[in-house]
Amino acid sequence: MRILLIDDHPLFRGGLKYLLRGLDESVETDESGDCAQALERLGAGPYDLVLLDLKLPGVNGLDALASLREAAPGTPLIMLSGEDDPEVVRAAIERGAMGFIPKSSTPEVMIQALQLVLKRGVYLPPTVLDAVHTGAPSALPGLTPRQMDVMRCVIRGMPNKVIARELDVSEATVKAHLTAVFQAIGARNRTEAVYVAAKLGLRLS
Repeated sequence: MRILLIDDHPLFRGGLKYLLRGLDESVETDESGDCAQALERLGAGPYDLVLLDLKLPGVNGLDALASLREAAPGTPLIMLSGEDDPEVVRAAIERGAMGFIPKSSTPEVMIQALQLVLKRGVYLPPTVLDAVHTGAPSALPGLTPRQMDVMRCVIRGMPNKVIARELDVSEATVKAHLTAVFQAIGARNRTEAVYVAAKLGLRLS
């Protein structure tokens, strides 16, 4: 398992690298101190997971997230931050993050969050989930297999054009499926759909 850790503080990277040993004995961790170096590493080889600090020198962390997501659209990416402002979390999810872990989290919580995302789930801080009221049901009733495929693509942060290419359908068909999915799960948009997925424990596989 290969993980890319992007943070400009060597001490934090060292501590997290040590913590990641508890995730899996086979973990190999590469480190980057900025977005440019991280993009180079992503271009050199595949990773199973990317951990990105919200505060990076020379670039807004959310902009960095968008760039990394574009460079490695199939790689699960988690945002790390010293804050858990719901608006910041929402913005990260909108740009394709599959998790948001406050740096104040305990080691146990962080490991559990990483495990969930590696299993293609979505992790959001409990304080954020508690503050979101989507009116979602306790299950995903009535979704067809194709609609579930579309939902999984949404969780991965894929835009409609990419979803259409991935599923070999038209963008109009993707939009129709999304409308049906949103109605079924009580979400008003893509971001709320990911929140619902996190609440219900929906996984990509």
